[in-house]
Amino acid sequence: MAAVPDGRRSGPAAGARFFCTAGRGLEPFLMREVRSRLAATQVEYISGKVFFTTCSDLNMLKKLKSAERLFLLIKKQLPFNVSSVSKGKIFNEMQRLTNDDPESWLNAISIWKNLLELDAKKVKLSQKNANPLKRKVGENDIIAKKLKTAQMQEIQENKECQMEKQIEEETLEQGNFTTKRDKSQEELQNDVAEAVDTHNQNDLTFRVSCRCSGAIAKTFTAQEVGRVIGIALMKQFGWKADLRNPNLEIFIHLSDIYCVVGIPVFRTSKTMLNNSGESGQPCLVPDLRGNGFSFSPLRTMLAVGLSYTAFIMLRVPLASRAYIKTAGLRSTIAWAMASLAEIKAGAVVLDPMCGLGTILLEAAKEWPDVYYMGADVSDSQLLGACDNLKAAGLKDKIELLKASVIELPLPSESVDTIISDIPFGKKFKLGKDIKHIIQEMERVLRVGGTIVLLLSEDHHRRLKSCEESSVPLNSKGSCKDKPGSTECLNPEEKAAISEPASSSFAASNQECLDRMPPFGSLVPVECYRVSLGKTDALIYKYKKSHSPGQ
Repeated sequence: MAAVPDGRRSGPAAGARFFCTAGRGLEPFLMREVRSRLAATQVEYISGKVFFTTCSDLNMLKKLKSAERLFLLIKKQLPFNVSSVSKGKIFNEMQRLTNDDPESWLNAISIWKNLLELDAKKVKLSQKNANPLKRKVGENDIIAKKLKTAQMQEIQENKECQMEKQIEEETLEQGNFTTKRDKSQEELQNDVAEAVDTHNQNDLTFRVSCRCSGAIAKTFTAQEVGRVIGIALMKQFGWKADLRNPNLEIFIHLSDIYCVVGIPVFRTSKTMLNNSGESGQPCLVPDLRGNGFSFSPLRTMLAVGLSYTAFIMLRVPLASRAYIKTAGLRSTIAWAMASLAEIKAGAVVLDPMCGLGTILLEAAKEWPDVYYMGADVSDSQLLGACDNLKAAGLKDKIELLKASVIELPLPSESVDTIISDIPFGKKFKLGKDIKHIIQEMERVLRVGGTIVLLLSEDHHRRLKSCEESSVPLNSKGSCKDKPGSTECLNPEEKAAISEPASSSFAASNQECLDRMPPFGSLVPVECYRVSLGKTDALIYKYKKSHSPGQ
């Protein structure tokens, strides 16, 4: 599948094809998010990945909250058949990923480069419009000296490179060492350079990151697949392999139900200090050749016209939150829970077992005009939460109090929304039964309010046994946009790719919802089974239908 519909080479304005990885069970949250936040079209999913087309720029793509990583799509196709053919034939099939459709690779590289250039121009414009901070003369002198030193080092490096190149050319000329193979590679490199509008395509360095799962993982190692694809790319495009500091990273995932190839969009970010002494935001900028990331700060700044600066290279996937100092619950799970809670401006939102405050942080960043409260009985957890609030600049937005979840110091029906991760009993023991905890939450929640809880399988069983005699809710449409909803799939992919991965998710989610009866006045309306890594959990959404005792 080409990165751009109809095979046209175009920038993001024409709509580029992306995919995001997501934690198992979070696909429906990500699908809804790309539609609402990015106005995405052609939204599809396979287990652990969501595909979509959008015209959004990097600044908007960075705002995705339920995704783990973002990739520019190069190819998506049916899996390799490893049961009845030899290794050599499968290797040939893998090489055809690059050889049969080089145009899709060139399209993706062109779009990738355009995305970075547009982002760099916006960074340059924001720097130009920003008011420089006043500094002492001594600080300016120090920066000037550092810049002069950097310039001298750059000039010296260029002289050494030119000398080495001259010696190499003279040696080759004297030995008449130019072969037909070298000539053909040069011709191919020139064709590729013209296709992606760059003059030094042969300087592009890359590495292949491969993941194999299912039957293919039993036949090949990720290293074998990466080597085969890497050799094919070098032969096809003349790129150079660099395992340590490549300009470009190619990601490949081979499984029993699909083959996906893409380019990590936020593989590397750079934190910069400009010549006005201001600390800049992480950004992506192309190198001097326009081929990706530069690992020379001076060359990078010359390329995009920014100030001379020093860079710190960082790996920052979407799921990593710069505003969270100490991680607790996975940020993507916390955001997904908050997105279910129907938070509205002016509401009172409570997390009665807030821990390090991850859920409140995610909610407050997305919905700021709300009064947030977090309670916990642990001093250490509250201290960690306080540090997180300070780091995120939300200390004045979220109130923390030490209190037990079964004795909340709040009036009845005083809270609009409750969102909480109920401890699973591994690190923190529950002092009382889960029933008493939910009853206290029910007491402080107003009629019509929402509760979103992260429950373990054991919590689920205990709650179900509490109200075994109640009639289960018939929640038609509750699995809308859940994994397994065939309306989001391409017709040709339903049987071959999506159905095996989705049916178990949909059946599991619906079964959990149908079998969970109302708890007092709390009526379950949505349920999602999600992965927390080594264990699974259930996100339950309840609505309070009436006051207790009525």
